[in-house]
Amino acid sequence: MGPDFHITKSAKQNIIIYAAFLIIAVIGIIYGNEIKNNFTFFRVWDYKNILILLLGIPFLFLQSKANLPNFLEQSITNKQRFLNPFLIGIAFGILDVFIVKIIMHPEPYTELPPFLQPFPYSNFLYFSGAFEIEVFYRLIPLTLILLLGKWFAKGKYFNIFLWTGIVLTSFREPIEQLPDGELWFVAYALLTGFLMNFLQAIYYKNAGFLASLTLRLGHYLFWHILLGIYVQYFELQ
Repeated sequence: MGPDFHITKSAKQNIIIYAAFLIIAVIGIIYGNEIKNNFTFFRVWDYKNILILLLGIPFLFLQSKANLPNFLEQSITNKQRFLNPFLIGIAFGILDVFIVKIIMHPEPYTELPPFLQPFPYSNFLYFSGAFEIEVFYRLIPLTLILLLGKWFAKGKYFNIFLWTGIVLTSFREPIEQLPDGELWFVAYALLTGFLMNFLQAIYYKNAGFLASLTLRLGHYLFWHILLGIYVQYFELQ
């Protein structure tokens, strides 16, 4: 008999959801290219971003093998998967708006800064951006690390691999995006960036990829989208 290529129901759900997210990203590219000449500092994805995201597909089949929940794991409630991480993300977003906009830049902007994009296009760009980050900061590296942890010494040191992976992936974004400016703000960005990514990794391990993504979307809702709406429709009018 030949090899068994049976795909589990959970893997099929992972693929369907992942494909839906890719379609949203493609729609954002099409929409962005239609309106890009109307704005300055306008950011549009290239189709190569979609090709790069295809690298995440093999890992959709490996969640259970790495002791990670599948996207719609039945033992996890929607409160655990969506509501709780979303509220945590909102808290981080509100804090960033308070520090950066209210304290550091209370004067009105004269144009949309690069970290904001025009609404409603911002919905597409920041959803796709959050998706991309979660694929390459969580889905791929943590799955690989935990698979290695299960294999090495037959899983004897799995928890060491787990916490090492959580800490290392949590430092990646704040270090890559470390801002310029006063020391207190650099420390704030490093601390809150690490803490948010750390909580995302915990949610990914306990509630799956969608929980980690939802936490980031809660942050982006206030930091990128709602702040962008305020600047676009109130400060720039």
